[in-house]
Amino acid sequence: MNTVKKIMGLVWIILAPVIIYLLVTSALHNINSGGTRDINQPIPWIIIIGIFTPIALGLMIFGYYAIKGEYDKLPSNSNDLS
Repeated sequence: MNTVKKIMGLVWIILAPVIIYLLVTSALHNINSGGTRDINQPIPWIIIIGIFTPIALGLMIFGYYAIKGEYDKLPSNSNDLS
C-alpha cells in the first residue's frame, strides 16, 4: 500500500503544474476582446485560475509528503495520535 501512496504522490507532483499550465494556456487561447460568450471574457478565467491554482499547489505538497513517506504509518484510532 505504501508503494501505491508514493506512486500517487509522484502523479500529483507531475499533474499539478500540468493542470496550472493547461488552465493558463486555455485562458490565453479563449480570451477574446471581441467575443460575446462567457468563455471569451477574462473575469471567469481569473476566478477559475485563482481557485484551482492553490488546490493544485496543495496536491503537489500532498504528493511531496507522500513520496517523503509521511503517510506510511497512519493512526488506527485516536490513542495512536499522542
